[in-house]
Amino acid sequence: MEFLGLRTLIFPTTDLTASRKWWEEFLGVPPYFAESFYVGFSVGDHEIGFNPGADMAYGPVTYLGVDSIHDGLAKAETLGSTVVSPIEDVGMGILIVHLMSPTGDRFGLIFNPHSPS
Repeated sequence: MEFLGLRTLIFPTTDLTASRKWWEEFLGVPPYFAESFYVGFSVGDHEIGFNPGADMAYGPVTYLGVDSIHDGLAKAETLGSTVVSPIEDVGMGILIVHLMSPTGDRFGLIFNPHSPS
């Protein structure tokens, strides 16, 4: 399993419309994806996203790109991480998993077959 670097930062939001509007103005580009359940902006090789279903108490989640979500999850669990949200296919073959390290750090892994290595 290879780490491919920081890929995605997903913020929880209580007002998806306001978040979209502010970030669209700030970044100067429209989102590449905008639905009632998620808004995503492409910023260089990274994504900034907004999830109205995420828990505000946990704050944003940073996702590390991996070439194998299953191998990345296995390694994290072997080292004592626990699964916060199981592997989920979020569309177009993109897989994510949300974890907590044994020291309480929340993070995610993302496999995106469309991202450059």
